[in-house]
Amino acid sequence: MIVSNPTAPVTLTLEAPLRARSSVSPLSDPSARQRLLFQAATLNDQARAAATQGDLDASARAILEALDCERRAGGLGLQVLQLIKPRA
Repeated sequence: MIVSNPTAPVTLTLEAPLRARSSVSPLSDPSARQRLLFQAATLNDQARAAATQGDLDASARAILEALDCERRAGGLGLQVLQLIKPRA
């Protein structure tokens, strides 16, 4: 939340994150990617079942959650940064 007053400096208050942080880095946990991909597959099955039953809202939510899991799984692992240097 940002609180501002014309005579006072801007104050920024950060709230605690919703998820508890683990002491183990996701990069050091090789099964984290597999868990996320399994969760995405499960959510895709739930979305298909909900759509078959006609519950499009639940199906859409499950699809969005599955896409989020796939995105997070793609970001795990070693990252290569600045592999190609620009020409001077």
